[in-house]
Amino acid sequence: MRRKNTQRLGEVIEQYIEALDMNGKLKEVRLIRSWKEVVGTLIARKTNRLFIKEGKLYVYMNSSVARDELSMVRQSLVSRLNQQAGGEVIDEIILR
Repeated sequence: MRRKNTQRLGEVIEQYIEALDMNGKLKEVRLIRSWKEVVGTLIARKTNRLFIKEGKLYVYMNSSVARDELSMVRQSLVSRLNQQAGGEVIDEIILR
């Protein structure tokens, strides 16, 4: 017997995520997971810690040379990371 009130599973999950207001956090997770893909393996190995707070991505690095390289391409990194996340998640990168 077929029910009349059926929905696709993907639609139900999207509605659930919106109801819990989790879209922003999911985009932040996607952005942090895409770090290695965007900056490359060499720079990713020099990265100690990443986190997002109030629209800023804080990047802790163990190499001053890698930090200087990233500081020169900071704005392009912001746009590439936001593109990978699927929306405007960060507006600035803080390198430490």
